[in-house]
Amino acid sequence: MIVRINNIKLSPDATFEELRATALKKLNKKEKDIEDFRIVRRSVDARKKQVSLVYSVEAAVRDPRGIASLADILILPEEEPEKPLTSGLKDRPVVVGTGPCGLFCALTLARAGAPPLILERGATVEKRTGAVESYWQGGPLNTNTNVQFGEGGAGTFSDGKLTTRIRDIRSKQVLEDFHRFGADSDILYQAKPHIGTDVLRQVIQNIRAYLIELGCEFRFETALTGLAIKNGHLIGIKTSHGEELPCSHLILAIGHSARDTYEMLYQSGVSMVQKPFSVGVRIEHLQEDIDRAMYGEFAGHPNLGAADYQLSYREGDDACYSFCMCPGGLVVASASEPESIVTNGMSCRARNEKNANAALCVNVDSRYFKDDHPLAGVAFQRKLEQKAFAMTKGVGAPVQTVGGFMEGRLMPFGKVQPSYTGGVVMQDLSQLFPRPIVSMLKRGITQFGRKIDGFDCADAVFTGPETRTSAPLRILRTETCESVSLSGLYPAGEGAGYAGGIMSAAVDGIRVAQAILRDSQEKA
Repeated sequence: MIVRINNIKLSPDATFEELRATALKKLNKKEKDIEDFRIVRRSVDARKKQVSLVYSVEAAVRDPRGIASLADILILPEEEPEKPLTSGLKDRPVVVGTGPCGLFCALTLARAGAPPLILERGATVEKRTGAVESYWQGGPLNTNTNVQFGEGGAGTFSDGKLTTRIRDIRSKQVLEDFHRFGADSDILYQAKPHIGTDVLRQVIQNIRAYLIELGCEFRFETALTGLAIKNGHLIGIKTSHGEELPCSHLILAIGHSARDTYEMLYQSGVSMVQKPFSVGVRIEHLQEDIDRAMYGEFAGHPNLGAADYQLSYREGDDACYSFCMCPGGLVVASASEPESIVTNGMSCRARNEKNANAALCVNVDSRYFKDDHPLAGVAFQRKLEQKAFAMTKGVGAPVQTVGGFMEGRLMPFGKVQPSYTGGVVMQDLSQLFPRPIVSMLKRGITQFGRKIDGFDCADAVFTGPETRTSAPLRILRTETCESVSLSGLYPAGEGAGYAGGIMSAAVDGIRVAQAILRDSQEKA
């Protein structure tokens, strides 16, 4: 019998043996009564800086008699294994994109006996890493292989965060697969799991090797450029190499930055609508200051690691919030189009860089676009990115201290130096964004300074702009994940407007694959 014990609070100094002993005491059991014991969740409770680690554990108990009847103790029902899906597809499916959505869609299809052809406009992660690092060092931008495009998707050059707000049973499979392919085992129980960009790159290579073993075919540096349609049904695709390939099941896992693909889909009559998203800046503090503000005397404790935060402030229809927080990380140059500046955040597994950074964003919608065209959000993003490039004459990203931004003037850097992987130029960032966004950022900073000591310190640094927070549109699909306007087309993941982050994108990839497999079984 499996028993779960929740809400075990211990000091950060507590050992695994102390955790096990505490759980046994709650169960009223001895060591000989337990066959297996594991941590299923660990979180940090830092309220009022009285820091503790909060655990949920599971134990396999030989004899349930005598177990204490407490609210925190649950006897878990035995899980019946799901019947595996098998494929009834007659033609090979095609997956476009090798981000988490595309890879987990491919894994699901291949395990069911339908290994897909996988197209990726960018290069393999090995080749991609070289291209990205060259760009960061002042080399030319490769518009197909960069932080946004290439094997692993945009998440490859991030923190590899696996936190999500969705409650979907498929999340467990995603975590188990990431661990199987090389991520550390703590992602299976941490409340805020992360892989780290350095580890994630190897994980992606391991997934590719496994998919090839299952019969998948990869075509890197190959973009989707067109659709062949007959009587409302997809019958083929065109690629950047001039190929025309037969295709009746196309999974679009293109990511949130494939703007030329959006345009092609729109011109092909694929139904899509605007979707709200957010824009803003990257804010940097010294990581040691964030640790001290969050953990007090426990700052720097090895069992806590680098502290993170999540902040939000709302006024009516407007909101300012932190996004994609990267403890001990870098702000990275992330453009995918020429003459533009885009920022993002990245952390390695160790999270041991000097600064903490996060996106500080404000929500935008049709009020800013003044246009009902589905691609109006793309135009809004592009305008900000090109304006930032023009402000610095392409020398680097525009930066400003928080004190200077709040006072409307330029101030020299203090204790926080920008970590941006490229040149920086001091600029007045209030000239980059529309006034309502500037106003909301200022109000957000003030509010967040009341929640985290020093968050609003004058020496903190803004780097802009952060524009690729999520897709600016949604490609409409049915309950069975098929395009409402084109049979055989399956919009999926973050780029289609159905996910936000690695976990939810991977889950949506599985969801779409399962929908295709179920449909194929019914028609077989």
